[in-house]
Formats: sequence, structure tokens, C-alpha cells
Amino acid sequence: MNKTVRTIARSLGRHWPAFAIFAGFIVLWQLAVTFLGMREYLLPSPMSVVRAMFGDEIRWAGHIWVTAVEIVGAFVLAGVGGVLLGVAIAWSSTWANALTPFLVFVNTLPKVAIAPLFLMWMGYGIVPNMLIGALIGFFPVVINTSVGLTQIDQDIVDLGRVFNAPKWKVFLKIRVPNAYPYILSALKVTATAAVVGAIVGEFVASQAGLGYVIITTQSSMNTPVAFAALVWTSILGLLLFGFVAALSRLLVPWAEDM
Repeated sequence: MNKTVRTIARSLGRHWPAFAIFAGFIVLWQLAVTFLGMREYLLPSPMSVVRAMFGDEIRWAGHIWVTAVEIVGAFVLAGVGGVLLGVAIAWSSTWANALTPFLVFVNTLPKVAIAPLFLMWMGYGIVPNMLIGALIGFFPVVINTSVGLTQIDQDIVDLGRVFNAPKWKVFLKIRVPNAYPYILSALKVTATAAVVGAIVGEFVASQAGLGYVIITTQSSMNTPVAFAALVWTSILGLLLFGFVAALSRLLVPWAEDM
């Protein structure tokens, strides 16, 4: 029990600045609404948003589930695809020269313009929104993976070669562990990018999800519900980011302590 209490105390001590910023933001928001006399359809109060979040006007569970599946799917696709492409670039200069210009080209494409094409090819549903999210989030993983696999002390690599270790073993035993902090840092960025991608897909065309709720309630000037959907979206993003941060502390604690 004492160990649990100490763990909670350390966690609160580490994160209290974030809690303070959130609390200050909500207080300023409430004061602005109260003293400026903002109309609810322009800027609802925090309490109105909280009531909308837990009200029965919207079937939140179904919409949250759809968006959560899209976000996690986009995150997994971006993470796996980005790591594989980063490994290919680091493994061979031929692959690097072939893939890098194409990946840069894909990353510079406006994702909002691509979203309607995905929907036209695949129709409505979760999969197109996953792909849009993965397309937005994969590039940081590719770059960080390739950097982590190549930016390594050459003496360590030479030591492996002295012992006649084959290239694949040097790669697996030396380069891959060195890349862990880089990959996990990129996955934190991808966690937020996956949220953006899923919502972008739902904005373009969808029949469920938090993005769909935002679009439909904005057209009816139901701003508290639109804000509630935004808050639920942020909560999903924070949960995914927190998962990656916890995984990072577990796998590479030395990097987290730096």
C-alpha cells in the first residue's frame, strides 16, 4: 500500500504543472463566458460542455467507439508501416535513395484533398478514416526509425564486426535497441496525428464518430455538444499519448530520465 501511495504521489508531483494549466484554462474560460456575457451558441460555459458530454442528447458511446477504433487503427498502421520503411531505408542505401523522394512527395500531399479520394475508392466506413490518419502520422516514424538505426557510435558497430557478427545480427542486436528512443518519440507525435487524421476523415464524409457529431451540431448551432465532442476527442488523444509515454518509460527508462 505504501508503495502504491508513493507511486501516486510521484506521479502527481511530476504532472501537477499540467493539471494547473488545465485548471487555469477552465477558470479563464468560465470567467470569459460570465463577464463578457457570451451567448451559448458562440462560446458555451465549461459546465454546459460537461452536461453535454454526459447528456443523452447524443449516443456518445457509439460515436466514441467508432472514433477510437479509427484512431487506434491509424496509429497501428502508421507505426508498423513507418518502422518497416525506416528499417528499409537504414538497411540499404539503394532503398534509401529509392524510397526517400517518394515518401517526401506523399507526405507533402494535402491530406484534406486526399480524403475525398479515399472515400470515393472505398466508400464510407472506418477503414478510409484509418488510412487517412495513418497517412498523416507515418512520416515521423519513418524518419526517426531510420535516424535511430544509423546514428550510432561507429566503434560499437566495429566491435560487432570484430567478432564476425553478420550484418543482420549487428542490425538486430545493436542498431535496433539504439533506435528505441527515436521510434517511441515519433510514436508520441503519431498518436496525436492519428487523432487529426481520423477526425479529418469524419469531417469529409461519415455517418458516425465524433467528427460527424461536430459537423452536424455546428450546422444546427448546438455549440455545447460540438465542444463536448471536441473534449471527448482530446481525451482519446491523451489516452493514446499516455499509453505511448508509459511504454516509453517501460522500454527505455534511461531516455525518459534524460
